[in-house]
Amino acid sequence: MRINQFYMQTSQNMAKYQGLKTAGKDTELKYLGVYVLTVTDNSTFKGILNIADTVTAVNDKTFDSSKDLVDYVNSQQLGDTVKVTYEEDGKVKSAEGKIITLENGKNGIGIGLIDRTEVTSDVPIRFSTAGIGGPSAGLMFSLAIYTQIADPGLRNGRIVAGTGTIDRDGNVGDIGGIDKKVVAASRQGANVFFAPDNPVTEEAKKADSNAKSNYETALEAAKTIKTEMKIVPVKTLQDAIDYLKNNP
Repeated sequence: MRINQFYMQTSQNMAKYQGLKTAGKDTELKYLGVYVLTVTDNSTFKGILNIADTVTAVNDKTFDSSKDLVDYVNSQQLGDTVKVTYEEDGKVKSAEGKIITLENGKNGIGIGLIDRTEVTSDVPIRFSTAGIGGPSAGLMFSLAIYTQIADPGLRNGRIVAGTGTIDRDGNVGDIGGIDKKVVAASRQGANVFFAPDNPVTEEAKKADSNAKSNYETALEAAKTIKTEMKIVPVKTLQDAIDYLKNNP
């Protein structure tokens, strides 16, 4: 499975869960561990962990998300020995390695990862994903599922566009290249464009003092092309739903 497929699978599962849950349908999200996407050259797990392996525990601790796992690993001391439990080709294995300093200055084990999840529900959902890659369609997948199940008239004839990842709590995450997506949506005649509205992180500010949020970047792009498309800031799926309901 290619890396893009991992992202797409996770994005679709989160969208299913959020769309169904927000629509009031019974659904369950199971966390199965994290897929390994990359292993850095300086990682002591290089040659041990491979792309598509699933990490299920660190030091025999299990986690509810990749973020929780990363936070735990970041909290370990440089040079500490850690035990990683993982699945490879259906077999459960374990290996020990060292905590190293990552490119971002934090402590870690040098692997890139993404949640491996499974969603169950009685409502059948199929995605049409031709030409779509990565996790940035999470918000719009969720909104489409909610609309079809709970409120088919929500669009009210409008062409609604947007971007942003979605997590298990319905939060909308930042993405790259939002200015290009604003241009593409405007060309397709969209009336509304939802943009993630999260503050710029301290890390991003240190790297670039002129760093802007996704929403600010989208606004600038809209002004540059002089589009009448409304750029709407959202932090959650519910923000998008509320906007469409309150601005028919």
